Amino acid sequence: MPIAKGYAATDASKPLTPFTFERRDPNPDDVVIDIKFAGICHSDIHTVRNEWKNAVYPIVPGHEIAGIVSAVGSAVTKFKVGDRVGVGCFVDSCVGCATRDVDREQYMPGLVGTYNSVEADGKTPTQGGYSDSIVVKEGYVMSIPDNLPLDASAPLLCAGITLYSPLRHWNAGPGKKVAIVGMGGLGHMGVKLGAAMGAEVTVLSQSLSKKEDGLKLGAKEYYATSDAETFKKLAGSFDLIICTVSAEIDWNAYIDLLKVDGAFVVVGIPENAIPVHAFSLVPGRKSVSGSMIGSIKETQEMLDFCGEHNIVSEIEKINIQQVNEAYERVLKSDVRYRFVIDIASLAA
Repeated sequence: MPIAKGYAATDASKPLTPFTFERRDPNPDDVVIDIKFAGICHSDIHTVRNEWKNAVYPIVPGHEIAGIVSAVGSAVTKFKVGDRVGVGCFVDSCVGCATRDVDREQYMPGLVGTYNSVEADGKTPTQGGYSDSIVVKEGYVMSIPDNLPLDASAPLLCAGITLYSPLRHWNAGPGKKVAIVGMGGLGHMGVKLGAAMGAEVTVLSQSLSKKEDGLKLGAKEYYATSDAETFKKLAGSFDLIICTVSAEIDWNAYIDLLKVDGAFVVVGIPENAIPVHAFSLVPGRKSVSGSMIGSIKETQEMLDFCGEHNIVSEIEKINIQQVNEAYERVLKSDVRYRFVIDIASLAA
């Protein structure tokens, strides 16, 4: 079995440390990828610290993977050695299930996570992108457009698709007013993508500290939610609000910002239940919904869209030896806007 090197969590209370492990032997329909860059997602932190109570150690995190194909199986037709590729949040699914839907694959049974999950054999743990190589079935590998830099493309595989999917589903585009709650690793992608789709984008952030960035990335307006006047001024303004934050907020106050038939979509996952009053919804036929990443088909569509519009994430590139420090900085919102690990640093 191929040997891989990476960084892993071995316990919820311990830092990530160097880790050597076995990847599975490639099958005829597999693609072997030399990982060049791996984005750091807040989900990585939740998982390795067992905040979602589902961690199985050791865990090599990372589901924002960008790299180069180093080998392909005999049955592979879509990729060749040297291709620029990405791997996102899942690496397999139940292709034989009666409920399979390639347009909504991420919501169907049998999904195999890129890490902290189990391969289709039911016993081999999956390990993620904080490592130098990965073996993935051809159908779960995506092409990265040649004009996009690999390092800044890595976060598109989670942060990018997490915002692209609800923007597309709720028809963001010309004539639509969209608000993005939170100007972080997810939120800044919502600004870029929403603006490229032709929507009028407003950022709702705790403070105005990132206003200049928000306007530069495509937002038309930028408001501080710490100012009570914001909620009075913007009442009934938006067709779509996408909430990227996991902090506790006044949900009813935000729903009041929707137009009739407007949708409030949750992509950041708070720890506690969402308290929403019926009278926030009923008088305006408003809805509260959730959205989770995207299918493989939609993720490739998103990458192609980003290629057409030259959209990538705003990143701070780090060596893998800085990963534990980066985690603490993510928790302090001290990054603009996504950390990306340079996997070449593993050899240092």
